[in-house]
Amino acid sequence: MLKEFKQFIARGNVIDLAVGVIIGVAFTAIVQSLVKNLINPLIGLFIGRIDLSNLTLKVGEANFRYGSFLNSIINFLIISFIVFLIVKAVNKFTKEEEETPAAPTETDYLKEIRDLLKEKEA
Repeated sequence: MLKEFKQFIARGNVIDLAVGVIIGVAFTAIVQSLVKNLINPLIGLFIGRIDLSNLTLKVGEANFRYGSFLNSIINFLIISFIVFLIVKAVNKFTKEEEETPAAPTETDYLKEIRDLLKEKEA
């Protein structure tokens, strides 16, 4: 069982996933800082408040913290946009690689000769 676990961990997909999660956590911290320290003050200039997380709506005894929800939406939109840009760049790069035709191999030539011989026989 330990051997199987070692093989599982050593697979490239698991390591790639771990790296992705770590980078994702670090990236989330950067985006949260961007929203908290740059975007919220900019929005605050227009609505008169700098800290959106303190915006609440009180109904009876319940407090609805819609400011925190707005911060989460802003975080999501920024992260989504950046992921979109990354995927677009990767797709452009891989598309250019796919467009270059592969050089014919020996097998391709042999198949072509075979097909030509079949046509001659028929």
